[in-house]
Amino acid sequence: MIVCNFTRIRILKCISAFTCWKRNSFIDHKKSFSIFVNKRNLVNTVLKEPWSVLFFGSDEFALESLKNLYSQYKLQKLLCRLEVVTAYKGKENCLTKYAIENGITIHSWPLEIKNMEFHIGVVVSFGHLIPSLIIDSLPLGMINVHGSLLPRWRGSAPIIHAIKNGDTKTGISIMTIMPKKFDIGSILAQEETTIDLHETQPELYKRLAIMGSKLLIKTMEKLPQVLSSGIRQNEIGVTYAPKIKPEISFIKWNEMNAKNVYDLNRSLTGLFPLKTNFNGQAIKVFDIQVFSDSIYVTRSENIEPGTAFYHNRTDSLVVRCKDNTWVSIKVIGIPGRPKLSAFNFTNGFMGGKKQKFCLFTS
Repeated sequence: MIVCNFTRIRILKCISAFTCWKRNSFIDHKKSFSIFVNKRNLVNTVLKEPWSVLFFGSDEFALESLKNLYSQYKLQKLLCRLEVVTAYKGKENCLTKYAIENGITIHSWPLEIKNMEFHIGVVVSFGHLIPSLIIDSLPLGMINVHGSLLPRWRGSAPIIHAIKNGDTKTGISIMTIMPKKFDIGSILAQEETTIDLHETQPELYKRLAIMGSKLLIKTMEKLPQVLSSGIRQNEIGVTYAPKIKPEISFIKWNEMNAKNVYDLNRSLTGLFPLKTNFNGQAIKVFDIQVFSDSIYVTRSENIEPGTAFYHNRTDSLVVRCKDNTWVSIKVIGIPGRPKLSAFNFTNGFMGGKKQKFCLFTS
């Protein structure tokens, strides 16, 4: 009986201790840092540069950051080791090509490194969730370069969605990587920039890639202290930027005004041409601008959206959009044929002067 009571007392003490630990852990989490992070901060006080970096990336946006990291690696001050993880199936991408040219060790994804001896992971435009096992194996965890002002445009296509939605500003966010969900980590640094009214996706993409690479180096120069000063993202104002599918390129004449169409074209430049339906088949349209001829605007209130006229002075098709706004189109692509000018399309498919207009549909 004495043994049983003694055992019971020990069990109750263990339960009490565990309950106390769990409550304190929850309180710490409410202060924005978990026990795991606190333990990592203790490690951070010991580690000092130069850093050993494992880089995760897949495309040209990531390449700019890799180049800057490699420049630092050659100096052997901020970085002492640099290796690359990228997803590829036998085909060389821009990261593998650069790594091979510069003698950087490459690891394929999924990652199979055991006993990794890296201080920190850097993720830029990688497209894959990083499991906790990898994140936890790095003393400083992982940080990410993202092409938006988080929490706006979480996801894989922030630049495209920013332009498509007519945003006038965007930027770069450096954040910590968390497992299981994309783009929810604490913000370590941000830099804002304006989006020009006529800036296209390739132009903004290149500009943000360079901005991101520079901000990454500035952030790494503040390691490890910067990791403990991250700001949790506000859930107010969260928007999502999912992967772009080709179907998004179809113009919805009844739902989109002229600026919407123009912004969609800017956002998909270099990816997909805009499309519309004409006589039962999908055609491509190029060289799109907002059209503001006062004669068309004032005399066309009863014209159906999608109605197209040939405009002689600008040698273009002008098409009515939502809210009595107009766009001009100078080049048309018919399946199985070379691209046509607006004039040749008018003569070949609209009957020239015999028919003054045609109808494009969504």
